[in-house]
Amino acid sequence: MNTSRVDAAPPSVDTFMIACAHGTNNAEGQQRINQVRAEIAELRPGLRVLEAYVDVQEPALPDVVASVAPGVRAVVVPLLLTVGFHVQVDIAEAVASRSDTVAAAPLGPDPRLAKLLDERLGKLPHGWGIVLAAAGSSRPEAAEQIEVLAADLAVRRPERIVAAYGASARPSIPEAVAQLRAEGAAGVAVASYLLAPGYFHDQLANAGADLVSEPLLPSQLLAELALEHFDAAISAASRA
Repeated sequence: MNTSRVDAAPPSVDTFMIACAHGTNNAEGQQRINQVRAEIAELRPGLRVLEAYVDVQEPALPDVVASVAPGVRAVVVPLLLTVGFHVQVDIAEAVASRSDTVAAAPLGPDPRLAKLLDERLGKLPHGWGIVLAAAGSSRPEAAEQIEVLAADLAVRRPERIVAAYGASARPSIPEAVAQLRAEGAAGVAVASYLLAPGYFHDQLANAGADLVSEPLLPSQLLAELALEHFDAAISAASRA
């Protein structure tokens, strides 16, 4: 693993990162998210990284925010791939509940994530199509971000790419697989735009595709993105 440090100018006040994930009952998924937090701490020695979740697991984000001592700045970094309800409501409400607390942007979209998806897919047979599979959100901004990522991936791939969702948005992943087959694709690969194993990744095996890529983790890129967004949030708060 590349363990090069990601340094930034030290903040003027003591600052914690609250690395907030969705939460999962999948033990492997839990381990991979914990690895991201460990990599963040390794890349930025001296930064205190707190664990929090918006669903399924404990500690819950509001409890973690409330536990931060007065006089300490907290930056909530969503270990999530798009905007959506958890970012726009759950995290926003937790941040609003305490002064000296701000939220960073989620981890995606980012062209580097498209590169990672490309690597996860590898070389496919001629004539295949790709379904870019995201968890899904009822928020239209989330689908717009997935379309941006699909365009970034299309720059790297010769295959036709269709964005699809596990829940709350259309087309569903099985619908997108069927669409590509109806258009004449010789085979269909699903590019898993999910961080780690869990419920949504498990469902990809039932979508009727010929191949399903591994989730994005493990990859140190996600820790690097989290730190970039942490620094950007501090800079924006300082300007404000």
